[in-house]
Amino acid sequence: MYEWVYVVILLVAAYAAVAWYVHYRNPSPGRFSFYGPILAVKTSKVGFLDRFTVISTFLRVYSTIGVAMVVLISATMVVLLFFSLQMTLVVQPEPTGIYAPQNLLLIPGINEYVPATFAVWFALVLAIAVHEFGHGVLARVEKIRVKAMGALILVIPIGFFVEPDEEEMEKARGISRVRVFGAGITNNVVVGAICFVLMILLVGAAVPTTEPVIQGVYQNYSAYLAGVPAPSVITAINGTPVETREQVSAILNTTHPGQDLTLSVDYEGQPATYNLTLSEWPEGTEGRTSGFLGIYYYQPDLVIQTVSDSLNPLGMLRFLIVPFDTSMTGQQLSILAFDTPDTQFYEVPVPGFWVLVHILFWSGWININLGIFNALPMIPLDGGYILKEGVDRTLEKRGLSRYAPSVTSAISALILVLLASLIMLPYLLHA
Repeated sequence: MYEWVYVVILLVAAYAAVAWYVHYRNPSPGRFSFYGPILAVKTSKVGFLDRFTVISTFLRVYSTIGVAMVVLISATMVVLLFFSLQMTLVVQPEPTGIYAPQNLLLIPGINEYVPATFAVWFALVLAIAVHEFGHGVLARVEKIRVKAMGALILVIPIGFFVEPDEEEMEKARGISRVRVFGAGITNNVVVGAICFVLMILLVGAAVPTTEPVIQGVYQNYSAYLAGVPAPSVITAINGTPVETREQVSAILNTTHPGQDLTLSVDYEGQPATYNLTLSEWPEGTEGRTSGFLGIYYYQPDLVIQTVSDSLNPLGMLRFLIVPFDTSMTGQQLSILAFDTPDTQFYEVPVPGFWVLVHILFWSGWININLGIFNALPMIPLDGGYILKEGVDRTLEKRGLSRYAPSVTSAISALILVLLASLIMLPYLLHA
């Protein structure tokens, strides 16, 4: 940990030195500028974007399909916002956990469900770059000049931007304009899906252990009272070696409540033995006359199977709740996103395997969430500008153009109120 602190201090110091030099020496006017402490580095050399115009037909079809997808996402999100507001009024949750305001922001280290790891920062930078790149390419495909593009830096790159010519952008109308606005969202969703697919295929290369791994213990039952740690691997019962969950069950089926036994486990590479007295099975498990150990297993084979079965659009949506899913399945799938001791229960083909899994997971997760958020029909989000163009063209055909700004503003205000309500209601309901 301390090594990371030194690295961070060194990076901050280096950034401060560069920022001071750029600010006071101004080595290249027009290329560098500051927005508070954020350094913007831009270039007008954007000719490489024109190379993509050779596949203009494909990109127009791709982005048109993307616009239809954005409209569907936008409409779905509005429905979900109303449903979430209704549920918030009914359930009246405390302003903690996923309802805490800091956890509504996608800021690594501030959001308690999004760690400040290399995988997360890489994914965040990738998602922003993919988004802006989409705008730049489609602008050129639609023959709109791109004046500049660049990066926003605060110690590390935290964002990218594209500056299309505002006059030419204003002249573009209808589907051409909408395609430019929707390109970033489309790229985010497509890249996110690709990352999830690659992650699923990669996880399938891991070989799960067949050992009886204790994931947790039930409070006030045998293993808990004896202080058995988790995660640990059961190696023997009453001196009899065991290698699988089935062998553990076979021995326990011959026992009875109140019987004493010794449980040998391997915890963090160290062997330990615990003396315990078996409990009775909890209520709701009638017919069980054997002793109850009071543990539940980590099932790496089930993790692999669950991930493999997610190779479909609906299955991949399941991954979006993994960071804050506290269910049994969610706890086991957390290995996809976080550094956990559970990685020791798999044989992997290459070093750094789980780091690559985390990069792919967060790249998929952040890209899709960024795309979904930007699809909201609220200016200044891309979904808001798509809404504006649709409203403008629809009312223009009916000779009602004068009402278009008011309609767009009203819808944007409604979405803003819904978002603000979801943030504030947990506080107001428990004030």
